[in-house]
Amino acid sequence: MTVMDRSTRLPTADEIAEINRTHLIDTPLQPADLLFLFGTREDVALRAETAARLWRQGLFRWSIVSGGVTRGSEQSECMIIKAAMVDAGIPADRILEEHRAMNTGENVIFSLPIIDVALGLRNIRSVICLGNTWTARRYPMTLHRHWPEVTKLLLTVDSFATPRTLWHTDAEFRRRVLHEWDKIEPYKATGFIAEWPER
Repeated sequence: MTVMDRSTRLPTADEIAEINRTHLIDTPLQPADLLFLFGTREDVALRAETAARLWRQGLFRWSIVSGGVTRGSEQSECMIIKAAMVDAGIPADRILEEHRAMNTGENVIFSLPIIDVALGLRNIRSVICLGNTWTARRYPMTLHRHWPEVTKLLLTVDSFATPRTLWHTDAEFRRRVLHEWDKIEPYKATGFIAEWPER
């Protein structure tokens, strides 16, 4: 199957079902030691508001935001997202910062030493991954590759009007999901991510 042009690629019914079942998932949430926000330029306000809702619900004690400076911006994704989180009501001193990462792997690799210095990795038993819907389980799979000891929970958000299970009916939503889905097996093969148990 060619995947060069995801804007016109139409997934099969079996592929849609598999993506819905294994990729576009959230886990049941429970109080965790850390909220891990993966950097983005998409839906920053929505992500910050979601983090603030989790904070008000007592679902995390600490958080880390990871993301570097992207093209067209003078501020890192971390700076932009953290400011939005503070505006939404999360105390600034409860948000750790990582300002260099340019991809999901670097989000994790660069954040772990920061978490270790501030909190001690051994003190963190559970992590909520918060990110874009279309990237979905690749967040905890990346975290699992580098930090297998912790329990991973997953919550994803997006601003598409299209329901998540109908992602394939929206051209842009479909392009984003397939772009991420197509990375899973090659990334597993090269060791960038690790198989993460389905819940």
